[in-house]
Amino acid sequence: MKKIKRCSWAEGPDALMREYHDNEWGVPSHDDRHLFEMLTLEGAQAGLSWKTILNKRKGYKKAFNNFDAVKISKYSKAKIAELLKDPGIVRNRLKVGSVVSNAAAFLAVQKEFGSFAEYIWQFTGGKTKNNKLRSLKDLPVNTAESDNMSKDLKKRGFRFVGTTICYSFMQATGMVNDHLISCSFKR
Repeated sequence: MKKIKRCSWAEGPDALMREYHDNEWGVPSHDDRHLFEMLTLEGAQAGLSWKTILNKRKGYKKAFNNFDAVKISKYSKAKIAELLKDPGIVRNRLKVGSVVSNAAAFLAVQKEFGSFAEYIWQFTGGKTKNNKLRSLKDLPVNTAESDNMSKDLKKRGFRFVGTTICYSFMQATGMVNDHLISCSFKR
């Protein structure tokens, strides 16, 4: 039996991290709901660890109507105040507020482009960029593509979409494949 080799950040005992690495990270997604979910979660991660966010993912799904942008865009100030008391999510006023404003911006992009996927994948020419990395030291925190994505998203009213967040989003949704060459899941 061949030994499974993962990227070193997913080698530890945390089953949730392994599951995410093995089945989601680097897998191309064109599903708008999933893309909005990942943009939300990556924004929530700012200043925190991905492990923290993965542990709160179910809480986010529950708190934010399974990432239904139409419903989220209609949240009232009272609903936002309620969310700020929810221990299942990161209770940061700016981050919670950004989910609501990002939902409205997300819907505007869908209307303009037909889907968010059609819009967002333009930053990689509609294809996954397969990086052939040997070590985590080679992993970039941003690229020209994430810089352009960040700039355009901000122009469209999105928040918590800096270039590093955008690059992490690109990894999470398979726009870039940064599995190490040695990884069994390099796709």
